[in-house]
Amino acid sequence: MTLPVMEPDLDSATLRAWATAVDEGPFSALCWGERIAFDNPDSLTLLGAVAAWTERVRLVTTVIVPQLHDPVMLAKALATGDLISGGRLTVGIGVGGRHEDYRAVGADPATQTMREMAQRVELMKRVWAGEKLTESVLPVGPAPVQAGGPQLLVGTIGPKTVRSAASWADGMAGTILDLDPVKQKDLFDIARTAWADAGKPAPHLATSFWFALGEPEAARAQVHRHLRRYMNWIPGEYVDAMAPATGFAGTEDDLLVVLERFQEIGTDEVHLIPTSSDLDQLTRVADAVKQLVQP
Repeated sequence: MTLPVMEPDLDSATLRAWATAVDEGPFSALCWGERIAFDNPDSLTLLGAVAAWTERVRLVTTVIVPQLHDPVMLAKALATGDLISGGRLTVGIGVGGRHEDYRAVGADPATQTMREMAQRVELMKRVWAGEKLTESVLPVGPAPVQAGGPQLLVGTIGPKTVRSAASWADGMAGTILDLDPVKQKDLFDIARTAWADAGKPAPHLATSFWFALGEPEAARAQVHRHLRRYMNWIPGEYVDAMAPATGFAGTEDDLLVVLERFQEIGTDEVHLIPTSSDLDQLTRVADAVKQLVQP
């Protein structure tokens, strides 16, 4: 379950209530995304909070863009989050799709490439391995709880990105707009092949989609409002055109059918993305998905 970090008018009580409920519910992971030129909470500051607020679930960044950060400081911050959480951190990493975020922090949009991202990941892994990068007395710490650093997932929707990440990632954290399990399976098969060719264990396969629970018309309107706000870098008419077929809008029973379809193609995790900060949406999903995870 993803925190509603892209919703308006958030406060500490709302974020903490969601994090606590996710930790107590039938969920495997608590996720949150990163943007810069937006009014969402800072991802790394939030990592410290959710690490303290939770005890059980994996904590998954979906996704952090390394090119928007100093890589050594990012490695230190993530290792600190892994320390505070007791080794529960998974780091989703992507190049990002918005030049405005790059410009907001003074990053060069020319670095918005897989090659640049892979180089920064390599540097972060050197930090996590305890390698001294300079003539300092001690290396940059703290050491992460997880040997070698947190699990890394590449944020992607395309095969080229999947193949290029096989050398450094432990899996993928994709996003699917139209909920087509056949398309998702095709991408998963590419990942399985790429990881095998790289001589690595089978990849962790995760995908995500937006959701709204309720009567179909009202739920679809909720998704549409969220997309209009979140996708503010895209012309509104394009968002309006894609909204009717993007994400999930419907009842709990309908959602279970969709989740079962993704389960059938070998999905390890679905990271659900809320389109409202109303805690009732989370509670309803929790009650529904218990049916999938009970023995």
